Amino acid sequence: MRILHTSDWHLGRSFHRVSLLEAQAAYLDHLVATVREHEVDAVLVAGDVYDRAVPPLAAVELFDDALHRLAAAAVPTVMISGNHDSARRLGVGAGLIGRAGIHLRTDPADCATPVVLPDAHGDVAFYGLPYLEPALVKDALKAERAGHEAVLTAAMERVRADLAERPDGTRSVVLAHAFVAGGEPSDSERDITVGGVAAVPAGVFDGVDYVALGHLHGCQTVTERVRYSGSPLAYSFSEAAHRKTMWLIDLDASGTITAERLDCPVPRPLARLRGRLDDLIDEPALEQHRESWVEATLTDPARPAEPMARLAERFPHTLSLFFEPDRAPDDPHASYARRLKGRDDQQIAEDFVAHVRGGSAADEQERTVLRGAFDHVRVDDGVREVNR
Repeated sequence: MRILHTSDWHLGRSFHRVSLLEAQAAYLDHLVATVREHEVDAVLVAGDVYDRAVPPLAAVELFDDALHRLAAAAVPTVMISGNHDSARRLGVGAGLIGRAGIHLRTDPADCATPVVLPDAHGDVAFYGLPYLEPALVKDALKAERAGHEAVLTAAMERVRADLAERPDGTRSVVLAHAFVAGGEPSDSERDITVGGVAAVPAGVFDGVDYVALGHLHGCQTVTERVRYSGSPLAYSFSEAAHRKTMWLIDLDASGTITAERLDCPVPRPLARLRGRLDDLIDEPALEQHRESWVEATLTDPARPAEPMARLAERFPHTLSLFFEPDRAPDDPHASYARRLKGRDDQQIAEDFVAHVRGGSAADEQERTVLRGAFDHVRVDDGVREVNR
């Protein structure tokens, strides 16, 4: 069976206030063309179809058009909801849409109810594990505790139990939206940390032939059978070095896989430039970035006059500008943003505790309280968005 694995469309998202709707439409055109060109048997979308729980109408229309074209091509599609989607909204009409070969899996209770597709060698069972917010699904899945590893373990136990009841030789594919250890994040994924832990071990998914992951935006191989497709478009400058692709997976009669990366169309390349303003403007080698979306970090000791306007003359598509004067990180005049770079919310809060105490660090009990507060706010924000 030939499978096309994609994820993280984030329909409706913009890039530094530049609409990406046209680029997303071009990607979906490419997706449908790829399905036909490579004679794909099943399309997988591993979550974050939309960028937010209540997407703009134009994004919904784009999604609707893509579903119609996939259904018209008679290629079954299996998709799950991600942490950016409203599972309930995305899942509306799932039963009816399923009759057209578009299988939405948005309810955690259905994680062990596969979409079964036959090929010349027997059945392939596709299990959809939507994003599992631990605090919301712990009881429904009878997980031991409210953590990512615990709820995914509970879901996979149900998957393996169902698979054990199926005929010998049934091959299996799992779609999941999660942060799996070994994956490399970027700046554009929403934080899903719970209790100080975001990542789960790949071993959680043992026992199935292929795991199609979503959430991380870089295409990557965690293990031979556990892969991220990544997002089809770049959604932050941290993805400037990414090669945006989809996985074309061939699953043979024994469950062995072969994988090939298929490139996605690039609307405009990204460039991260760093240096003094005059050097960036005058350097001939940088002419290659004239048509790129540009993020510029200026290192001039003093802030130059009209830097954005001057940069835009050389690089018309400059979208982001930072100032980081050439100073030592511990220089008292170093910017606050620079001192915080690379530190998460928990670390920043602990630093604040130490600061107001004159250097005395937070103890374990205080760190636990801070972690619980951040978890509570993040979960509460997620629930409010889903229930909008």
